[in-house]
Amino acid sequence: MLRAGFDSLLSLVMFLIFTGFAVAALVFAAMAREDAYRAAEKQTKKFWLIILGVNLALNLLFPMLFLQIAGVIAAIVFMVDVRPALAQVSGGGGRGRRGGGSSSDGPYGPYNGGR
Repeated sequence: MLRAGFDSLLSLVMFLIFTGFAVAALVFAAMAREDAYRAAEKQTKKFWLIILGVNLALNLLFPMLFLQIAGVIAAIVFMVDVRPALAQVSGGGGRGRRGGGSSSDGPYGPYNGGR
């Protein structure tokens, strides 16, 4: 009886994690500009919105483990491969730096040439 409770709790946690990750990937895909997908030489925005939207819908309508795993793989591919490429071509760079900065700035501040 205790095992059944643990299994249902584990299923609920996995469902929440996979669904949250699917929502995050879909939001990031929707926020990126269409031309950034072309510039990054990735699939189109429409393609990723369909894939990630279907993933989310299947997660919500049919919470079966094999569908969740297939969906989380698609979301992982987007978050690990496509999203950084979109940030790079959009000027985000993914470094979290705000403001201009110069071309001589290093990771710890301006490079002064050893002076």
